[in-house]
Amino acid sequence: MTREYYINDAGAQVDVLARSAFLRYTQALGQDIGEIPEGLYPGQYLIPVGEKLKDQFGNALLDKSQQEWLPIVKPIAIEAMMALIKSDLAELNIQHDVFFSEQSLHADNGAKISQAIETLRAQGHIYRGRLDPPKGKLPDDWEDRDQTLFRATQFGDDVDRALEKSDGSFTYFAADIAYHKDKFDRGFTHQIDVLGADHGGYIKRLKAALKAMSDGKGQLDVKICQLVKLLREGQEVKMSKRAGTFVTLRDVVDEVGVDAVRFMMLMRKNDAPLEFDFAKVTEQSKDNPVFYVQYGHARTHSLLRQAQNVLPGIDSASFLSDSRITQAPLTKLKEAEEIGLMGKLAQYPRIVQGAAQAHEPHRIAFYLYELASLLHQYWAQGKVAPHLKVIQEGDRELTTDRIALIAAISATLKSGLLILGVSAPLEMR
Repeated sequence: MTREYYINDAGAQVDVLARSAFLRYTQALGQDIGEIPEGLYPGQYLIPVGEKLKDQFGNALLDKSQQEWLPIVKPIAIEAMMALIKSDLAELNIQHDVFFSEQSLHADNGAKISQAIETLRAQGHIYRGRLDPPKGKLPDDWEDRDQTLFRATQFGDDVDRALEKSDGSFTYFAADIAYHKDKFDRGFTHQIDVLGADHGGYIKRLKAALKAMSDGKGQLDVKICQLVKLLREGQEVKMSKRAGTFVTLRDVVDEVGVDAVRFMMLMRKNDAPLEFDFAKVTEQSKDNPVFYVQYGHARTHSLLRQAQNVLPGIDSASFLSDSRITQAPLTKLKEAEEIGLMGKLAQYPRIVQGAAQAHEPHRIAFYLYELASLLHQYWAQGKVAPHLKVIQEGDRELTTDRIALIAAISATLKSGLLILGVSAPLEMR
């Protein structure tokens, strides 16, 4: 498996980024920029980019026209943004094997895009024609004209798709085709795209394109991710692009920690909206899933340490290699709570397999929460019913079997947390 990050470093939004950085450059030179103009990015994260431009070029860029300074500023701004992105990804323990530049598709007058279109043309999937107007109100840029079209409807899409704009430049979809062809040519027959909530309409056309260009050999699975709503004291945190007021992912990590962010983000299905409540993810209660699961793992190690009174020499750090644990007969485990825990443990391999096949890691997060809940209930019942206590001072065999159960729970919680990229602490305060 290869993890690839698609860098959106081409198109109008990158020009806006460069123009916004240039404005911060003039600010760094002492100019009063006033209110950020409509259409530019107001975020203060561009202030260091402006400072870097000043240090590198002094006043030299002021004497150039936008046409001259834009290709100078653009790569510097992109590099700075990618440094921030990579830093945030590293903070979250997210690694990518490849960073693919969208701009590389447009290099050499869009050679890769042209090649992808020619591949489809040679297969008979390209034609010149007119598209029916979209239903409802016509968009401002609608043009009734002959166009270069991809026969997307032959591969499951609702309409055929345009590949060139009226000025002769390629559409975004044409670049998307080239990108997926590039991945297929690199040997990736099974591809997974992760797109934002506003790109749901792209699914059919992307699948159609890959199916056509690969003669049906390529498979595309598109995952749509919904927006995250941040809550503080029960109220939604309001954000505004225009005002430049927003909370970054780094801000959230700095406040609540990596484990909380990863677990909460993975505990819901990717296409389901998420409300990230700052209060909930910092409190030590059952309502905080990551705390509840991690505390469950820490509790198992607490019980294993306590077991040393009955099973001398047992090491909570290497209990799985202790023959008394690995070879425990488990014949003493007859309570309903113990049977329920063993049944839950037996589900784990199928949970992991199903999550992997369906690309749904939230299944593992939910499972861990349920397993931790059963563990905490088992422990709590032992506080009020002495015969359910894990450590039975007068019955070494029963204690051994129960510790073996606790060890299995501990190993399973640790395994699941490891899959999710969340730590499994041995102690919690």
